[in-house]
Amino acid sequence: MPIPSETLPPRGLLRDDVFARLRDAIVDGTLAPDEQLRDGELATWLGVSRTPVREALLELGRAGLVRAIPGRSTVVTPIDERSVRDARAVVAAMHALAVRHAVPLLSDRDLDRMRHANVAFAAARSAGDIDGALRADADFHAVALEVSDNAAVRSVIAQYEPVLHRAERLRFASHEGAESVERHERLTALCAAGDADGAARLAEQTWQTLGPLTDPDPHTKGPHA
Repeated sequence: MPIPSETLPPRGLLRDDVFARLRDAIVDGTLAPDEQLRDGELATWLGVSRTPVREALLELGRAGLVRAIPGRSTVVTPIDERSVRDARAVVAAMHALAVRHAVPLLSDRDLDRMRHANVAFAAARSAGDIDGALRADADFHAVALEVSDNAAVRSVIAQYEPVLHRAERLRFASHEGAESVERHERLTALCAAGDADGAARLAEQTWQTLGPLTDPDPHTKGPHA
């Protein structure tokens, strides 16, 4: 048969896009804990076939964001203290490793990117823009990840960090956000001074600050680091 004229999206790219869309929907609460996920409904929502949805659900299962219950549809995994604690330990260690390797390689431009991201983080927090604060926080930490250029570290963080992002949205304490801005400033200063060990220790401590899941007010939610 002749080769079809239309260009199909690469299989891996389509699967990765579906994974990212579903991951983000779980993190921001669009897909709530214990909600049933039917691959047909998800495929219709995303405008794709069931195959990339099923592949994405398997990957989300490995990340601890969904689980399959025998005789029922796959469901969004509830957030629990143990999963947050385990993910926190892994993510904190990986960020510390990335920072330690990145510090000798950081350029003035890289340091400026960190400073600008922290300014954006502080501004978003002040404006009550939770999504903006989370994006700015990710931009800040992404600098060391990019400079360290360790694919294994990025892969591990990508797998476990969404669990922490879900937990961030369950509670908010204003002093934690303010302290995060100051921690970012200190981390940037240590990087600028070439103190790889000190920067790595602070990076690990920053990610370890995600505390209990108690939310004093379910209507106030926000980032931690």
